[in-house]
Amino acid sequence: MKQTRTCPMVACATLSMLLAAAGCHRETSALATNPADGIVVSPQTSGDPPAGMVWIPGGRYEMGTESIYGWPEEKPAHAVQVDGFWMDVTEVTNAQFQKFIQATGYVTTAEKVPILEEIMAQVPPGTPPPPPELLVAGSVVFVIPDHQVDLNDFTQWWQWTPGASWKHPEGPGSDLQGREDHPVVQVSWDDAVAYARWAGKRLPSEAEWECAARGGLSAQDFVWGNELPSDQFLPANLWQGEFPTQNSARDGYLRTSPVKSFAVNKYGLYDMAGNVWEWCADWYGREIHQSMCGQDVCINPQGPARTSDPTQPQALLRVQKGGSFLCHESYCMRYRPSARQGCSPDTGMSHVGFRCVKSK
Repeated sequence: MKQTRTCPMVACATLSMLLAAAGCHRETSALATNPADGIVVSPQTSGDPPAGMVWIPGGRYEMGTESIYGWPEEKPAHAVQVDGFWMDVTEVTNAQFQKFIQATGYVTTAEKVPILEEIMAQVPPGTPPPPPELLVAGSVVFVIPDHQVDLNDFTQWWQWTPGASWKHPEGPGSDLQGREDHPVVQVSWDDAVAYARWAGKRLPSEAEWECAARGGLSAQDFVWGNELPSDQFLPANLWQGEFPTQNSARDGYLRTSPVKSFAVNKYGLYDMAGNVWEWCADWYGREIHQSMCGQDVCINPQGPARTSDPTQPQALLRVQKGGSFLCHESYCMRYRPSARQGCSPDTGMSHVGFRCVKSK
């Protein structure tokens, strides 16, 4: 029997949680109409594409979902229009992130000692502070439980791990040998923004990310269409078996997979479902779709001005999209283009990465 799943952002076990225990711009958009199908699209810019990026034509699409698989924060579906942009073909890899570190000397969030006052500001009043011995540099690591667990208690498989960082994704004793072409993980939103600025790029808005993930497919449940993943159909790096205690790894991977291990979507993008969650630029608004659905079309939405989530009133949260290798039908099934969650921008995890975009 499947256990009851919970709707809050259980896939994002924030640093604060573990240690303690209608944004829309209406503006004129330079878009052209494709006479073949009547869809509004952005023309591609002239010249060679930036290295490792593909052009996302943008245009008008249905953001969110009415699907039976959708969570309340993904509904209702509504019309959105975004300008065209360039997007990284893959998630930023360990090798790419290492070049950034070597060039700048940047120190990631996980490599810094957490600040107690910042932790306590994001948890409910009356929460006891973490013990001093836990206030050391580290990050959050997924650990497979050795027994059956309650799916409502994510602390059974997420552990605060001193010494975990992008260089040591599972903590001391782990490294990046043989994983140079895997997506970088254990990076906070702040780390992702710093990399993007160094690369002359930026993080995508949630609307841009979802447009790119859909690849021109209209109102489909998944980035590849409507077919459910199965033991015979393995379209992305997802969890196979019984979450979180047993992963059969029929797709070949227990954790992250090298980028380009699975088929591209219609825009030529890899891993827009599964592998690792991806940071977006927006603050997380749990009810952002409801606030936009009454408009004819929302142009280039940028999310709320600040986090808006009544289930986590103290938390500061940024949007993540795409699901990860931990997603399973019995638990969260968030390997869909409309799926979304909010996570603290100071939190890195072993299933969270990012990719960048660039305006024309």
